[in-house]
Amino acid sequence: MEAGQHSNVALLKEIAELLNEETDMGRMLEGAIWKLLNGSVFEAAWIFFIDKNGKHQLAAQANLPPALQQNDCRHLKKGGCWCVKRYHDGNLEKASNIIACQRIDNAISSDAGDAEGITHHATVALQSGNEKFGLLNIAAPDTVRFSNDELALLESVAFQIGSAIKRILLTKQEQELALVQERNRLARDLHDSVNQLLFSVTLTARGGSVMSEDPEVQETFRDIQHLTQEALNEMRALIWQLRPKGLESGLLEAVKGYAEMLGLSMELKVTGVIQLPSRTEETLFRIAQEALNNIRKHAGVHKVQLYMSVTPSDVLLVIKDEGRGFVIDEHLYLPSIGIQSMRDRAKAEGGSIEWSSEIGRGTEILIRIPY
Repeated sequence: MEAGQHSNVALLKEIAELLNEETDMGRMLEGAIWKLLNGSVFEAAWIFFIDKNGKHQLAAQANLPPALQQNDCRHLKKGGCWCVKRYHDGNLEKASNIIACQRIDNAISSDAGDAEGITHHATVALQSGNEKFGLLNIAAPDTVRFSNDELALLESVAFQIGSAIKRILLTKQEQELALVQERNRLARDLHDSVNQLLFSVTLTARGGSVMSEDPEVQETFRDIQHLTQEALNEMRALIWQLRPKGLESGLLEAVKGYAEMLGLSMELKVTGVIQLPSRTEETLFRIAQEALNNIRKHAGVHKVQLYMSVTPSDVLLVIKDEGRGFVIDEHLYLPSIGIQSMRDRAKAEGGSIEWSSEIGRGTEILIRIPY
């Protein structure tokens, strides 16, 4: 075995050990490409994640020249390029030398900084089996083409990274499934224990009110019945939030069903085809739940309007009521209205949420989530 081949085997083993140990996606990707750079002729690397629509995201980078680092790597994050197009078209079967890179050319021509001799790069798809996740790109100063051995090394590393990405994604799916199962268990326990006890107290209070002839005792029983019924309604809403029945039939059916459970009449209007990732659907459902809870508790109305617009890149959800409204203070945390919770959910998915409200003129909530 030649010295170069021996060093490549050792390098691949080191990368494999790192990939097997690391569970955080970001640290795993950066650690792998840094090891690749430190053990090879490659001097710069970056990884794109690419979705089914061909939209790319810069997932990791290492030792980029100033021209590509400029303004938070904007030349890598924006625009199109040959490698992403070939990947999306299914024409990138092996590691390939790129004859010209539009992103690097744009960075150099815009005087974004020193490219440090980097004008070209090689690229390879990250995949596990038939499932593809994105691209690994590498470059070196004053290098137009890499050798077949260097491209073979790149393919081996890309295979390792693709397998590690699949492993992490499967682990996350298992964790999400375990979370759903735990929610379902908790929902069943609440329904079978606390929910039934509250229902029994409601019946007992109603019977006590009928059986007693003392007006004060009757009033006391009626108060107990009213409070218990409110607690029962809150418990049913909590159980629904833990186990959202109807979400398997689509986001709109789930939101409509939850509104009906709260006693709200909903007007729906939708534009675009609703085919959203399950994570996006659940985020929108949880935000809508909080909004509907607020309407029932604070708005003083029983009608709500919901508008949804879906584009190829994001979804806009508008929830509107004509109730009491409230004064919005961006510097005030309002746990009773749940503004912070809704904002956190939207932010966690890279989205945004805005409120428009005025006393006596209702409230409008605009949620935008990319997918």
